[in-house]
Amino acid sequence: MAARLVKRCACLLREATRLAPAGSPVGRLRLARVAHKALTSSATSPSSHLPGPLSQHVEKTQVFTPYPERQEVDSLIEKATQPEQLLDLVGGGHCLQHNHAALALIQLSRLLSEKPADKARLLQDARFQQLLQLINSQITAVWHGTLVKLLRSLYALEVPAASKELRSVEQEVRWRMRRLKYKHLAFLAESSAVCMQERGSQELLAELLLHLERRWAEIDDGRTLVAILVKAGHLSESLMNRLEDKCLELVEQFGPDELRKVLGALAAQKRRSVPLLRAISYHLVQKPFPLTKGILLDLAYAYGKLGFHQTQVFQRLAADLLPHMPSLTSGEVARCAKSFAFLKWLNLPLFEAFAQHVLSRAQSITLPHLCNVLLAFARLNFRPEQEDRFFSLVHEKLELQLASLDPVLQVDVLWALCVLQQAREAELQAVLHPDFHTRFLGGGSPKDQSTLQKLLHINSSARLEHPEYSGPLLPASALAPRPSADRKVTPLQKELQTALKGLLGSADRGGFAVATQYGWALDAEVLLDSEGQFLPLRDFVAPHLAPPSGSQPLPPGAKRLAFLCWEYPNFNSRSKDLLGRFVLVRRHVLAAGFLVVDVPYYEWLELKSEWQKGAYLKDKMRKAVAEELAK
Repeated sequence: MAARLVKRCACLLREATRLAPAGSPVGRLRLARVAHKALTSSATSPSSHLPGPLSQHVEKTQVFTPYPERQEVDSLIEKATQPEQLLDLVGGGHCLQHNHAALALIQLSRLLSEKPADKARLLQDARFQQLLQLINSQITAVWHGTLVKLLRSLYALEVPAASKELRSVEQEVRWRMRRLKYKHLAFLAESSAVCMQERGSQELLAELLLHLERRWAEIDDGRTLVAILVKAGHLSESLMNRLEDKCLELVEQFGPDELRKVLGALAAQKRRSVPLLRAISYHLVQKPFPLTKGILLDLAYAYGKLGFHQTQVFQRLAADLLPHMPSLTSGEVARCAKSFAFLKWLNLPLFEAFAQHVLSRAQSITLPHLCNVLLAFARLNFRPEQEDRFFSLVHEKLELQLASLDPVLQVDVLWALCVLQQAREAELQAVLHPDFHTRFLGGGSPKDQSTLQKLLHINSSARLEHPEYSGPLLPASALAPRPSADRKVTPLQKELQTALKGLLGSADRGGFAVATQYGWALDAEVLLDSEGQFLPLRDFVAPHLAPPSGSQPLPPGAKRLAFLCWEYPNFNSRSKDLLGRFVLVRRHVLAAGFLVVDVPYYEWLELKSEWQKGAYLKDKMRKAVAEELAK
């Protein structure tokens, strides 16, 4: 043991003699102290028998770079109010050490945050280039917090992506990624993720997202969580899943602003995370915190975008919005009405307030905002109490500006007026004119197909509900039904067909999924004679088909019945009132000469056996015929 210790001492002393400068007693003294420390540690360390040069022990004594004492240059950087004051520090006799150059550049980015012209001039300044070179030479000594701010500042100053100094800072961030605290990673995600994506720094961005995902359990505050979710959640599916789980854990800490941001991020990504939405809804209902006008509007938009229905939340949003109505702008009213229309939530006091707002600002409201309110009313089939005044204002605005609207919006507005039974002949002629509608007849995009479908409905309204209308109308070629690849038979429709086939006894006595020239499809169709017996459909004229079929007229007293299934999505939320679109269907089918047999989902679900379903349909048909005879 003693021999090994003496041998080790001799090796260390030889190394110290070799490394010490000949004429530097101070250096010899310092190395002697290091050698003495190494000797002491070698006597106590279990691994002291391992050989190694003295330089290795010297390097190990300086693991951390201490922050230097505060100097005059620190105050100059903090107090600078002009870029020139910071640039003069370079080569001005000041010694910029460690973080000084980085801090100066960070302060430069703050001063030039809203001056893009000055940024371009700064990049050409020789002193700025010298500052970048100084940062590059000292990059390993820059502290973690300053380093991430430095990267953000370089992006903000629009330093070229190919710049050697920018690449050096990005590489340093990558090397230190494991040692950075999570708050530094969150700062990078919040401030620089978008810039990394735009500038092509994909490797750095991918590594940042990977570390954010792997260390997600370190998140312990709501602000950090929300910042990452908003800024970086959409960049990684797996990270977003982790963040949603963390939101469920920390949702109790969220205030109204955090809840708004989380819902906004989910809406922007169309992520309908039901557990998280339920948790957020619970806290919105249970916590009494006040909701500002902006938060209320954003919440309504997010719920509408996601199509998530929560009655108590909607009731609170409507109740809290009413006091803010006098301060809302026309754009905010239109946006709010549109959000509640998407939710299929008709709150009568709130929608009356929307109508009153429009009437009180009749001179200043713009036509696009008025159109959005009109479309919301049509979707929910809402007519305000001051109906005449409201629609007089609509027609007055349309008379002057209808042609200035986008063609698709013109069709939407006329369709809404048809739903609310307020369309005028001149407005119908404007959209049914060949010069207008020809652009949509040959379109193959989903948007063009949707617009053409609405044109068919407008055409049907002109024919069936406006007997005085003299034309023009859509050509016969446009009325031919088009096969829909995404049309699926619902369980209610399938069960109706099965039950009705059992009553008919013969396949030629009924029609199913009948496409009409009015733009609507009937779930089933039957023909009854004056005695209530089924007649074969193919033998008799069918003017509702495109093209019309059959030649034999209906016998006296015969009735044509149309069965319409009403599914849950066809109704207003928490209501048995049909949405405007389906009210229009029913009106058109009645106007075309049918007796309508309504089959709503809430009645059909109560029928358990085939016998009950058959008896239900018989009763419905008898009632429809009796109502017609009573008229």
